[in-house]
Amino acid sequence: MDFLTSCYFVFTFIGLYYLSLFTLIYLHNFKHIYDWKKPKKEYELSIVIPCYNGADGIEKTIRQLSESDYPGLKKIIVVDDCSTDNSYEIMKECEKKYKKLLVVQTPKNTGNAAGAKNYGASFVETELIGFSDDDAYPNKDAISKMVGFFNNPKVGAVTSRVLVQNRNKFISKVQSIEYKLIAFTRKLFGFIDAIYVTNGPLSIYRNEIFKEIKGFDEKNLTEDIEITWNILSRGWKVHISMLATVYTTAPEKFKIWAKQRLRWNAGGIQTILKYKKEFLRKGMIGWFIFPYFVSAWILGIFGLGLLTYRITRYLLTQYLSTTYSIGAETAILRMNDIAFSPSVLFFFGITFLTLGILFNLNALAHSRKESEHFKKENVFDLIIYMFVYLLLYPIILIASLYKFARKDYSW
Repeated sequence: MDFLTSCYFVFTFIGLYYLSLFTLIYLHNFKHIYDWKKPKKEYELSIVIPCYNGADGIEKTIRQLSESDYPGLKKIIVVDDCSTDNSYEIMKECEKKYKKLLVVQTPKNTGNAAGAKNYGASFVETELIGFSDDDAYPNKDAISKMVGFFNNPKVGAVTSRVLVQNRNKFISKVQSIEYKLIAFTRKLFGFIDAIYVTNGPLSIYRNEIFKEIKGFDEKNLTEDIEITWNILSRGWKVHISMLATVYTTAPEKFKIWAKQRLRWNAGGIQTILKYKKEFLRKGMIGWFIFPYFVSAWILGIFGLGLLTYRITRYLLTQYLSTTYSIGAETAILRMNDIAFSPSVLFFFGITFLTLGILFNLNALAHSRKESEHFKKENVFDLIIYMFVYLLLYPIILIASLYKFARKDYSW
Protein backbone atom coordinates (compact mmCIF):
# COMPACT_ATOMS: atom_id res chain seq x y z
CA MET A 1 0.00 0.00 0.00
CA ASP A 2 1.54 3.33 -1.07
CA PHE A 3 1.72 6.41 1.13
CA LEU A 4 -1.19 8.29 -0.47
CA THR A 5 -3.48 5.28 -0.23
CA SER A 6 -2.59 4.89 3.44
CA CYS A 7 -3.45 8.55 4.00
CA TYR A 8 -6.84 8.09 2.36
CA PHE A 9 -7.60 5.12 4.60
CA VAL A 10 -6.58 7.07 7.73
CA PHE A 11 -8.71 10.06 6.73
CA THR A 12 -11.70 7.88 5.96
CA PHE A 13 -11.34 5.85 9.15
CA ILE A 14 -11.17 8.91 11.41
CA GLY A 15 -14.06 10.57 9.58
CA LEU A 16 -16.25 7.49 9.85
CA TYR A 17 -15.23 7.02 13.49
CA TYR A 18 -16.41 10.48 14.55
CA LEU A 19 -19.50 10.29 12.36
CA SER A 20 -20.41 6.90 13.85
CA LEU A 21 -19.76 8.20 17.37
CA PHE A 22 -22.01 11.22 16.86
CA THR A 23 -24.69 9.03 15.30
CA LEU A 24 -24.67 6.60 18.23
CA ILE A 25 -24.84 9.47 20.73
CA TYR A 26 -27.76 10.94 18.80
CA LEU A 27 -29.67 7.65 18.57
CA HIS A 28 -29.25 7.11 22.30
CA ASN A 29 -30.26 10.65 23.31
CA PHE A 30 -32.42 12.16 20.53
CA LYS A 31 -35.48 12.32 22.82
CA HIS A 32 -33.55 14.52 25.26
CA ILE A 33 -31.98 17.09 22.93
CA TYR A 34 -34.49 19.75 23.98
CA ASP A 35 -34.72 18.79 27.63
CA TRP A 36 -34.33 21.54 30.20
CA LYS A 37 -34.59 21.79 33.96
CA LYS A 38 -36.91 23.92 36.06
CA PRO A 39 -34.87 25.70 38.73
CA LYS A 40 -35.45 24.37 42.25
CA LYS A 41 -34.94 27.88 43.58
CA GLU A 42 -34.63 31.41 42.27
CA TYR A 43 -30.92 31.66 41.53
CA GLU A 44 -29.88 35.29 41.63
CA LEU A 45 -28.14 36.27 38.41
CA SER A 46 -26.26 39.23 36.97
CA ILE A 47 -25.43 39.60 33.26
CA VAL A 48 -22.32 41.45 32.04
CA ILE A 49 -22.21 42.87 28.52
CA PRO A 50 -18.83 44.10 27.22
CA CYS A 51 -19.15 46.74 24.52
CA TYR A 52 -16.68 48.41 22.20
CA ASN A 53 -18.05 50.50 19.34
CA GLY A 54 -21.32 48.60 19.49
CA ALA A 55 -23.65 51.51 18.87
CA ASP A 56 -25.57 49.59 16.18
CA GLY A 57 -26.76 46.78 18.43
CA ILE A 58 -26.20 47.57 22.10
CA GLU A 59 -29.61 49.15 22.73
CA LYS A 60 -31.43 46.13 21.30
CA THR A 61 -29.25 43.78 23.35
CA ILE A 62 -30.09 45.68 26.54
CA ARG A 63 -33.79 45.68 25.69
CA GLN A 64 -33.84 41.94 24.93
CA LEU A 65 -32.14 41.05 28.20
CA SER A 66 -34.31 43.49 30.18
CA GLU A 67 -37.41 41.74 28.84
CA SER A 68 -36.23 38.34 30.11
CA ASP A 69 -38.96 36.41 31.92
CA TYR A 70 -36.51 35.09 34.52
CA PRO A 71 -37.36 36.75 37.87
CA GLY A 72 -33.91 36.08 39.35
CA LEU A 73 -32.15 38.45 36.93
CA LYS A 74 -31.14 41.18 39.37
CA LYS A 75 -28.71 43.28 37.40
CA ILE A 76 -27.49 43.94 33.87
CA ILE A 77 -24.04 45.52 33.76
CA VAL A 78 -22.94 47.08 30.49
CA VAL A 79 -19.22 47.80 30.26
CA ASP A 80 -18.08 50.40 27.76
CA ASP A 81 -14.47 49.63 26.87
CA CYS A 82 -13.70 53.27 25.96
CA SER A 83 -15.57 53.17 22.66
CA THR A 84 -14.76 55.74 19.98
CA ASP A 85 -18.37 55.92 18.75
CA ASN A 86 -21.46 56.99 20.69
CA SER A 87 -21.99 53.62 22.42
CA TYR A 88 -21.52 55.07 25.90
CA GLU A 89 -24.10 57.81 25.32
CA ILE A 90 -26.62 55.22 24.13
CA MET A 91 -25.96 53.11 27.22
CA LYS A 92 -26.49 56.07 29.57
CA GLU A 93 -29.81 56.82 27.90
CA CYS A 94 -30.83 53.18 28.35
CA GLU A 95 -29.85 53.39 32.01
CA LYS A 96 -32.65 55.89 32.50
CA LYS A 97 -35.19 53.44 31.06
CA TYR A 98 -34.25 50.15 32.73
CA LYS A 99 -34.03 49.83 36.52
CA LYS A 100 -31.81 46.76 36.46
CA LEU A 101 -29.23 48.40 34.22
CA LEU A 102 -25.85 49.60 35.47
CA VAL A 103 -23.53 51.33 32.98
CA VAL A 104 -19.80 51.46 33.72
CA GLN A 105 -16.72 52.37 31.72
CA THR A 106 -13.24 50.89 31.92
CA PRO A 107 -10.49 53.31 33.04
CA LYS A 108 -8.76 52.63 29.73
CA ASN A 109 -9.37 50.44 26.72
CA THR A 110 -8.52 46.84 27.60
CA GLY A 111 -8.05 45.78 23.99
CA ASN A 112 -10.17 42.63 24.26
CA ALA A 113 -13.54 41.36 25.43
CA ALA A 114 -12.00 39.44 28.35
CA GLY A 115 -10.72 42.63 29.97
CA ALA A 116 -14.09 44.35 29.79
CA LYS A 117 -15.84 41.22 31.06
CA ASN A 118 -13.55 40.95 34.07
CA TYR A 119 -14.03 44.62 34.85
CA GLY A 120 -17.81 44.22 34.76
CA ALA A 121 -17.59 41.08 36.89
CA SER A 122 -16.07 43.12 39.73
CA PHE A 123 -19.54 44.67 40.23
CA VAL A 124 -21.26 41.28 40.56
CA GLU A 125 -22.12 39.59 43.88
CA THR A 126 -24.96 37.28 42.80
CA GLU A 127 -24.74 33.48 42.90
CA LEU A 128 -24.66 33.24 39.11
CA ILE A 129 -22.86 35.46 36.63
CA GLY A 130 -23.64 35.54 32.93
CA PHE A 131 -22.12 37.20 29.89
CA SER A 132 -23.55 38.36 26.59
CA ASP A 133 -22.19 40.18 23.53
CA ASP A 134 -23.17 43.67 22.44
CA ASP A 135 -24.70 42.24 19.25
CA ALA A 136 -26.45 39.22 20.80
CA TYR A 137 -30.23 39.07 21.18
CA PRO A 138 -31.55 36.33 23.52
CA ASN A 139 -35.15 35.17 23.39
CA LYS A 140 -37.34 36.18 26.30
CA ASP A 141 -37.21 32.71 27.89
CA ALA A 142 -33.53 31.94 27.13
CA ILE A 143 -32.23 32.48 30.67
CA SER A 144 -35.17 30.59 32.20
CA LYS A 145 -34.26 27.58 30.05
CA MET A 146 -30.66 27.66 31.33
CA VAL A 147 -30.54 28.25 35.08
CA GLY A 148 -32.25 24.97 36.01
CA PHE A 149 -29.14 23.02 35.03
CA PHE A 150 -27.47 24.52 38.10
CA ASN A 151 -29.72 22.30 40.24
CA ASN A 152 -26.87 19.82 39.79
CA PRO A 153 -24.15 21.05 42.18
CA LYS A 154 -21.48 19.66 39.85
CA VAL A 155 -22.47 21.98 36.99
CA GLY A 156 -20.16 24.95 36.69
CA ALA A 157 -21.43 26.56 33.47
CA VAL A 158 -24.35 26.51 31.05
CA THR A 159 -24.32 27.86 27.53
CA SER A 160 -26.97 28.57 24.90
CA ARG A 161 -27.79 27.80 21.28
CA VAL A 162 -26.64 30.57 18.94
CA LEU A 163 -28.35 31.22 15.60
CA VAL A 164 -27.62 33.81 12.93
CA GLN A 165 -30.02 36.73 12.73
CA ASN A 166 -28.84 38.51 9.57
CA ARG A 167 -29.32 36.31 6.54
CA ASN A 168 -29.52 38.80 3.68
CA LYS A 169 -26.17 37.95 2.10
CA PHE A 170 -24.80 34.67 0.85
CA ILE A 171 -21.92 34.44 3.34
CA SER A 172 -24.27 34.95 6.29
CA LYS A 173 -26.68 32.34 4.91
CA VAL A 174 -23.88 29.79 4.85
CA GLN A 175 -22.87 30.77 8.38
CA SER A 176 -26.49 30.23 9.43
CA ILE A 177 -26.11 26.58 8.43
CA GLU A 178 -22.77 26.41 10.23
CA TYR A 179 -24.17 27.80 13.49
CA LYS A 180 -27.07 25.34 13.49
CA LEU A 181 -24.75 22.40 12.93
CA ILE A 182 -22.38 23.67 15.63
CA ALA A 183 -25.23 23.90 18.16
CA PHE A 184 -26.45 20.41 17.30
CA THR A 185 -23.02 18.76 17.58
CA ARG A 186 -22.26 20.74 20.75
CA LYS A 187 -25.40 19.27 22.31
CA LEU A 188 -24.19 15.79 21.36
CA PHE A 189 -20.87 16.61 23.02
CA GLY A 190 -22.85 17.58 26.10
CA PHE A 191 -24.23 14.06 26.46
CA ILE A 192 -20.66 12.80 26.99
CA ASP A 193 -19.54 15.78 29.12
CA ALA A 194 -17.34 17.13 26.33
CA ILE A 195 -18.64 20.65 25.61
CA TYR A 196 -15.45 22.56 24.84
CA VAL A 197 -16.71 26.16 24.70
CA THR A 198 -19.26 28.37 26.43
CA ASN A 199 -20.17 30.88 23.76
CA GLY A 200 -19.94 34.66 24.04
CA PRO A 201 -23.53 35.54 23.04
CA LEU A 202 -25.00 34.02 26.23
CA SER A 203 -23.37 31.83 28.86
CA ILE A 204 -23.84 31.58 32.65
CA TYR A 205 -21.33 30.50 35.32
CA ARG A 206 -21.32 29.86 39.05
CA ASN A 207 -19.82 33.03 40.45
CA GLU A 208 -17.78 31.12 43.05
CA ILE A 209 -16.04 29.21 40.26
CA PHE A 210 -15.59 32.34 38.18
CA LYS A 211 -13.86 34.04 41.11
CA GLU A 212 -11.83 30.93 41.94
CA ILE A 213 -10.29 30.80 38.46
CA LYS A 214 -9.87 34.60 38.50
CA GLY A 215 -12.18 35.21 35.56
CA PHE A 216 -11.26 35.22 31.91
CA ASP A 217 -7.71 34.93 30.62
CA GLU A 218 -7.07 38.37 29.11
CA LYS A 219 -4.10 37.08 27.10
CA ASN A 220 -6.18 34.47 25.27
CA LEU A 221 -7.85 35.44 21.99
CA THR A 222 -10.74 33.05 22.69
CA GLU A 223 -11.47 33.61 26.35
CA ASP A 224 -14.73 31.65 26.06
CA ILE A 225 -12.87 28.47 25.05
CA GLU A 226 -10.13 28.93 27.64
CA ILE A 227 -12.50 29.44 30.57
CA THR A 228 -14.44 26.32 29.58
CA TRP A 229 -11.29 24.18 29.53
CA ASN A 230 -10.32 25.73 32.86
CA ILE A 231 -13.66 24.77 34.39
CA LEU A 232 -13.57 21.24 32.94
CA SER A 233 -9.99 20.69 34.12
CA ARG A 234 -11.20 21.29 37.70
CA GLY A 235 -13.82 18.55 37.46
CA TRP A 236 -16.93 20.70 36.85
CA LYS A 237 -19.55 19.90 34.25
CA VAL A 238 -20.74 22.13 31.40
CA HIS A 239 -24.17 21.93 29.74
CA ILE A 240 -25.99 23.51 26.81
CA SER A 241 -29.70 24.29 26.64
CA MET A 242 -31.00 23.98 23.09
CA LEU A 243 -34.16 25.88 24.02
CA ALA A 244 -32.11 28.86 25.18
CA THR A 245 -31.92 30.57 21.81
CA VAL A 246 -29.87 33.69 21.21
CA TYR A 247 -29.38 35.41 17.87
CA THR A 248 -26.14 37.00 16.78
CA THR A 249 -24.93 39.14 13.91
CA ALA A 250 -22.64 37.17 11.60
CA PRO A 251 -19.95 38.85 9.46
CA GLU A 252 -21.24 39.87 6.04
CA LYS A 253 -17.86 40.58 4.48
CA PHE A 254 -15.19 37.98 3.79
CA LYS A 255 -12.41 40.10 5.31
CA ILE A 256 -14.27 40.46 8.61
CA TRP A 257 -15.19 36.77 8.61
CA ALA A 258 -11.57 35.75 7.98
CA LYS A 259 -10.31 38.03 10.76
CA GLN A 260 -12.83 36.53 13.19
CA ARG A 261 -11.87 32.96 12.29
CA LEU A 262 -8.15 33.74 12.50
CA ARG A 263 -8.71 34.96 16.04
CA TRP A 264 -10.79 31.90 16.95
CA ASN A 265 -8.17 29.46 15.69
CA ALA A 266 -5.17 31.32 17.10
CA GLY A 267 -6.95 31.43 20.47
CA GLY A 268 -7.63 27.71 20.19
CA ILE A 269 -3.91 27.08 19.68
CA GLN A 270 -3.17 29.19 22.77
CA THR A 271 -5.63 27.09 24.76
CA ILE A 272 -4.20 23.77 23.59
CA LEU A 273 -0.67 24.81 24.56
CA LYS A 274 -1.87 26.12 27.93
CA TYR A 275 -3.57 22.82 28.79
CA LYS A 276 -1.16 20.44 27.06
CA LYS A 277 -0.46 18.69 30.37
CA GLU A 278 -4.08 17.50 30.41
CA PHE A 279 -3.57 15.40 27.26
CA LEU A 280 -4.66 11.79 27.94
CA ARG A 281 -4.55 12.45 31.67
CA LYS A 282 -7.70 13.96 33.10
CA GLY A 283 -11.37 13.37 32.30
CA MET A 284 -13.01 14.16 28.99
CA ILE A 285 -10.83 17.20 28.40
CA GLY A 286 -7.76 14.98 28.22
CA TRP A 287 -9.27 11.85 26.69
CA PHE A 288 -11.64 13.35 24.13
CA ILE A 289 -11.69 17.15 23.73
CA PHE A 290 -7.93 17.59 23.44
CA PRO A 291 -7.41 14.69 20.97
CA TYR A 292 -10.45 15.81 18.97
CA PHE A 293 -9.11 19.33 18.56
CA VAL A 294 -5.59 18.27 17.70
CA SER A 295 -6.58 15.50 15.27
CA ALA A 296 -9.07 17.76 13.48
CA TRP A 297 -6.45 20.46 12.97
CA ILE A 298 -3.71 18.07 11.89
CA LEU A 299 -6.02 16.33 9.43
CA GLY A 300 -7.27 19.67 8.14
CA ILE A 301 -3.79 20.98 7.38
CA PHE A 302 -2.50 17.66 6.07
CA GLY A 303 -5.63 17.15 4.00
CA LEU A 304 -5.27 20.55 2.37
CA GLY A 305 -1.67 19.75 1.50
CA LEU A 306 -2.65 16.38 0.07
CA LEU A 307 -5.48 17.88 -1.96
CA THR A 308 -3.20 20.63 -3.29
CA TYR A 309 -0.59 18.03 -4.24
CA ARG A 310 -3.09 15.85 -6.11
CA ILE A 311 -4.65 18.76 -8.00
CA THR A 312 -1.23 20.20 -8.92
CA ARG A 313 0.02 16.79 -10.01
CA TYR A 314 -3.09 16.17 -12.11
CA LEU A 315 -2.96 19.55 -13.83
CA LEU A 316 0.76 19.23 -14.49
CA THR A 317 0.35 15.72 -15.89
CA GLN A 318 -2.51 16.82 -18.14
CA TYR A 319 -0.53 19.79 -19.35
CA LEU A 320 2.55 17.72 -20.17
CA SER A 321 0.58 14.91 -21.82
CA THR A 322 -1.45 17.38 -23.87
CA THR A 323 1.68 19.25 -24.96
CA TYR A 324 3.35 15.96 -25.94
CA SER A 325 0.26 14.71 -27.81
CA ILE A 326 -0.07 17.89 -29.81
CA GLY A 327 3.62 17.84 -30.68
CA ALA A 328 3.53 14.18 -31.67
CA GLU A 329 0.17 14.57 -33.45
CA THR A 330 -1.41 11.73 -31.44
CA ALA A 331 -4.79 11.44 -29.71
CA ILE A 332 -5.01 13.34 -26.45
CA LEU A 333 -7.61 10.93 -25.02
CA ARG A 334 -8.58 7.42 -26.06
CA MET A 335 -11.55 5.39 -24.87
CA ASN A 336 -9.36 2.67 -23.33
CA ASP A 337 -7.78 5.34 -21.12
CA ILE A 338 -11.09 5.82 -19.34
CA ALA A 339 -11.57 3.46 -16.40
CA PHE A 340 -15.01 2.95 -14.87
CA SER A 341 -14.11 0.34 -12.24
CA PRO A 342 -14.74 1.79 -8.78
CA SER A 343 -12.05 1.30 -6.12
CA VAL A 344 -12.47 0.53 -2.42
CA LEU A 345 -11.34 4.06 -1.60
CA PHE A 346 -14.00 5.47 -3.91
CA PHE A 347 -16.66 3.35 -2.21
CA PHE A 348 -15.60 4.49 1.26
CA GLY A 349 -15.43 8.09 0.09
CA ILE A 350 -18.95 8.04 -1.34
CA THR A 351 -20.26 6.28 1.77
CA PHE A 352 -18.70 8.86 4.07
CA LEU A 353 -19.98 11.73 1.93
CA THR A 354 -23.53 10.34 1.82
CA LEU A 355 -23.63 9.71 5.57
CA GLY A 356 -22.21 13.16 6.22
CA ILE A 357 -24.94 14.82 4.14
CA LEU A 358 -27.66 12.79 5.89
CA PHE A 359 -26.22 13.68 9.30
CA ASN A 360 -26.18 17.39 8.45
CA LEU A 361 -29.72 17.29 7.09
CA ASN A 362 -30.88 15.65 10.30
CA ALA A 363 -29.05 18.28 12.35
CA LEU A 364 -30.69 21.09 10.38
CA ALA A 365 -34.06 19.44 10.89
CA HIS A 366 -33.64 20.04 14.61
CA SER A 367 -33.84 23.77 13.91
CA ARG A 368 -37.51 23.44 12.98
CA LYS A 369 -38.38 24.84 16.36
CA GLU A 370 -37.18 28.08 14.73
CA SER A 371 -39.42 27.46 11.73
CA GLU A 372 -39.23 30.95 10.29
CA HIS A 373 -35.50 30.46 9.86
CA PHE A 374 -35.53 26.83 8.81
CA LYS A 375 -37.73 27.45 5.78
CA LYS A 376 -35.07 29.66 4.22
CA GLU A 377 -32.50 26.86 4.09
CA ASN A 378 -31.98 25.17 0.74
CA VAL A 379 -29.91 22.32 -0.65
CA PHE A 380 -27.70 24.66 -2.69
CA ASP A 381 -26.56 26.51 0.45
CA LEU A 382 -25.78 23.19 2.15
CA ILE A 383 -23.74 22.02 -0.85
CA ILE A 384 -21.74 25.26 -0.85
CA TYR A 385 -21.21 24.91 2.89
CA MET A 386 -19.89 21.35 2.63
CA PHE A 387 -17.83 21.59 -0.57
CA VAL A 388 -16.61 25.18 -0.59
CA TYR A 389 -16.98 26.83 2.81
CA LEU A 390 -15.42 23.97 4.80
CA LEU A 391 -12.44 23.86 2.44
CA LEU A 392 -11.54 27.38 3.58
CA TYR A 393 -10.96 26.22 7.15
CA PRO A 394 -7.58 24.53 6.62
CA ILE A 395 -6.37 27.71 4.91
CA ILE A 396 -7.59 29.78 7.85
CA LEU A 397 -5.88 27.38 10.26
CA ILE A 398 -2.54 27.69 8.48
CA ALA A 399 -2.87 31.47 8.58
CA SER A 400 -3.75 31.21 12.28
CA LEU A 401 -0.57 29.24 12.95
CA TYR A 402 1.37 32.02 11.26
CA LYS A 403 -0.47 34.63 13.34
CA PHE A 404 0.30 32.66 16.50
CA ALA A 405 3.97 32.14 15.56
CA ARG A 406 4.35 35.90 15.11
CA LYS A 407 2.76 36.40 18.56
CA ASP A 408 0.14 38.59 16.93
CA TYR A 409 -2.55 38.57 19.61
CA SER A 410 -4.44 41.58 18.28
CA TRP A 411 -8.16 41.52 17.68
